[in-house]
Amino acid sequence: MAYCRRRGLFDNFFDHRNSLIIQYKNGDISKREFLEGNFDFVEQMNVKPFSQIDSYEKGMYNYQYYNVLAKYYTMLAKDMKREGQSDKYYTYYLNEGNYYYREKDRATLQLLRFLDFKNIEAYFIKVESKFLKDKLYEIVLKDYEYAIFHSKSKWLLDILRKEGIFIEGKKVSLIDEYINETY
Repeated sequence: MAYCRRRGLFDNFFDHRNSLIIQYKNGDISKREFLEGNFDFVEQMNVKPFSQIDSYEKGMYNYQYYNVLAKYYTMLAKDMKREGQSDKYYTYYLNEGNYYYREKDRATLQLLRFLDFKNIEAYFIKVESKFLKDKLYEIVLKDYEYAIFHSKSKWLLDILRKEGIFIEGKKVSLIDEYINETY
């Protein structure tokens, strides 16, 4: 009897995520296409974030879920502003983006706590954006491939410093081209 194993949620999630990262790194898709591809996939999966983080996979999924929505809605807000659309829509999308950025930072902290802040480093990164200068920092989970997070949250920064994983000074981001590409 033939047995067809159904792929698990995390297999599909990480395969798709890694595929988009590789396509972006190879120049096959733009940053905007990368963001849209992530958004479409998260919507298609129709899996809400996990309330309890008891694995790296759940924590990474939650981070990615909120990060994708934050970037997507912020991108829509920028589109509305650029196209001269109603301030009502601009404000709505901007508020949605900001909400999901806050949730992303909470998800980041949940994952870092699950990992007991081990083999993690964080530091400010060099950016071209005046808006992000001296605000954006990178969090690297050194035991995992493509586990690079970003935030400008002050409360999260305070926790990273308290835990002794924040390195003062600035570094070039491990994904510098992505960070500095506009969309």
